[in-house]
Amino acid sequence: MTEQLYLADSTVREFDATVERTVSNDRVVLDRTHFYPEGGGQPNDTGIISTETGEWRVVDVQKHDGIHHYLEPAEGTDADFPEAGTTVTGELDWERRHNHMRYHTAQHLLSALLLDEYDAETTGNQVRAHKATLDCAYERFHTDDLEHIEALLNELVAEARPVEWSVMDREEAEVTLDPERTRLSLLPDSITEIRIVEIGGASPDEEPFDRTACAGTHVSNTESIGEVTVTGRETKGSDEERITFELA
Repeated sequence: MTEQLYLADSTVREFDATVERTVSNDRVVLDRTHFYPEGGGQPNDTGIISTETGEWRVVDVQKHDGIHHYLEPAEGTDADFPEAGTTVTGELDWERRHNHMRYHTAQHLLSALLLDEYDAETTGNQVRAHKATLDCAYERFHTDDLEHIEALLNELVAEARPVEWSVMDREEAEVTLDPERTRLSLLPDSITEIRIVEIGGASPDEEPFDRTACAGTHVSNTESIGEVTVTGRETKGSDEERITFELA
């Protein structure tokens, strides 16, 4: 099974790995990777995988029986597809990844804020490189609500709150953490260790603003998110709203 290095350190842009196996002549499974596979509302990473003889574009990353890196030859590469045992270097498209990190952390802020201010629980989210959406259980937001949400989000960003992650035993998490925020009930029973992403208080003495179960990548401080603009809302069904936002 591929070692998911991005879970421990989301700042690494380049790494070495070994091909464990190839699949269908268009993808490889590595022994270790910093490429994030699509999941949890966050898109997959892209980038480059290279060997001493060739270079391939990483066009998709999906989690199956291991993490599959879908490859296409880079321009000018006519080398053989990397075989099992080959040492490769992976290089992430950092601008894309960093934008996903910023948007994903902003989504956590928004989810916590909506729960606190409107008792609106998040029901879904989708992060992109240049915008994000969040669905929540709420009847209807109005223009003054959106202005209020945007102002509070930018206050949280400016407070430069720390963002940290750690692994917790599931039984402990279910006993000690707020189930509305962690949404542990949505995870399969087979998952016994939970990765918790925590956004700190405004000062070290304050309780964390949010603790959420999440396997995505994040910035280490809310200040890195940048200015938030809430660009709109739409009704997505009975008692469900979608908020769209962008980052400067």
